[in-house]
Amino acid sequence: MGTSAAGGPPPTPGQALQLPAPTGPGPVGTTSLHLTDVSRPDPWATGVNARELMVSVWYPAASSGGQHARYMTPAESGLQLTSRGISGVPPDVLSTVRTNAVGDASPAGVQRSLPLVVLSPGFTNPRSTLTALAEDLASHGYVAAGIDHTYESFGTAFPDGRVTTCLAREGVRRDRGKKVVAGRAADVSFVLGELTSARQPWPGAALIDPSRMAMAGHSIGGAAAIAAMLADSRIRAGIDMDGTTHAPIPGHGLSRPFLFLGKPPGQGIPGKPGGPASTWERDWKLLTGWKRWLVVAGAVHASFTDLALLAEQVGIDSGAGARSLDITRAYVRAFFDQHLRGRPPALLDQPSRRYPEVTFCSPETGTGA
Repeated sequence: MGTSAAGGPPPTPGQALQLPAPTGPGPVGTTSLHLTDVSRPDPWATGVNARELMVSVWYPAASSGGQHARYMTPAESGLQLTSRGISGVPPDVLSTVRTNAVGDASPAGVQRSLPLVVLSPGFTNPRSTLTALAEDLASHGYVAAGIDHTYESFGTAFPDGRVTTCLAREGVRRDRGKKVVAGRAADVSFVLGELTSARQPWPGAALIDPSRMAMAGHSIGGAAAIAAMLADSRIRAGIDMDGTTHAPIPGHGLSRPFLFLGKPPGQGIPGKPGGPASTWERDWKLLTGWKRWLVVAGAVHASFTDLALLAEQVGIDSGAGARSLDITRAYVRAFFDQHLRGRPPALLDQPSRRYPEVTFCSPETGTGA
C-alpha cells in the first residue's frame, strides 16, 4: 500500500482488517459532511464553479453503542487499490476495515469546550487514511475533521453516488505542489468557517471552541499546514508529517507552534528525513515560535497514516506500521495537548525511553539530540 505495487495474500477467512483501539477514555463518534463552497471554482475540474468537499468529523460520543462507521466505500477501495497497482486482495477490502467510531453517535461535551484539529491526507490519499489518528484524538476530547480534497484523491464518493477521481495527477505541472497547498489552505479555511458558523452543519458544531483550532497533515497535507497557517490566523498550531513543503514562509517568519515529524533519511545528514529535509531546513530558520523536528527510526512515508498498518495486515511489507502509528498518535496528541490545552508533556522536551525510535533533530548542528 502507499507506494508499494506488490500484491500480498488476502486475509484469511474471518480475519478482518482493523484499526488499533483509541487510547483515550471516551467513546468516539463520527459523521460525514458534504460541504459546498460557492465562493470559488474548483481548481481542478474545468467549468465547475463551486468547490465540493467531503469531510469526516470524529468527536467524543455520549455512548459507545451503535454500529461502527465504514472506513471507505467499496468504490473508493477499488480505486485506491487499482490506482496503486495492488492486486492479490479483493478490490473492496478497504471498505471492510474495522473502525472504532460509531456512525452518527450523539456528541458529548459542553458548548465551545472542545479543541478542533483539521487533518489533511497525502496526495492521492482519501481522508480515511488518517482515521486511527482522528479516532485517538477524539477519544481524548478533541474534534478531528478530515478533509477529502476533491480531485486530489484516487477516489472520493459523494452522497448522490458520484465518485470523483484524481484529476490533479493529469498532465505535468511544475507548480503543482504550490497549487495543491494553496487550494488546500482555502479548503481548510472554508471548513473551519463552516464548522464554527451559526448554521451548524453538524449537531456537535456548537461544542467546538473556535479559539482553539489547529491542523496536521501527512505528506503534501502536512506541507499544506504551513500554507494554511500563513493564510488563516485562526489556526494556532500545525504539524507536517513527512511532507516536502512548498509555501514560502515570509522573511518575518511564522511564530505559531510547529512540529516536523518524519521518517529517517535515505541519504544525507544523519538524523534528518530524506525527502523533506532540504525544505524543512529552509523553513526551520523561519519558524520563530515553539518548534520541534522529530525523526522516527524504522518509519517509511506511509507509517504516519493507516496505510502501512493495513498493508501489513494484507501481507504487504511496508515498514513498521503498527509501532509507527502508535508513535504518531502519541506525539501528535502531546503537541496539541500542549498548544491547544496548555498541558506541556515531557514527551516533547526530551527523548523518551518509551519511544526510543524517536530522535530530536538539531538542524543547526546537523545531529540528532
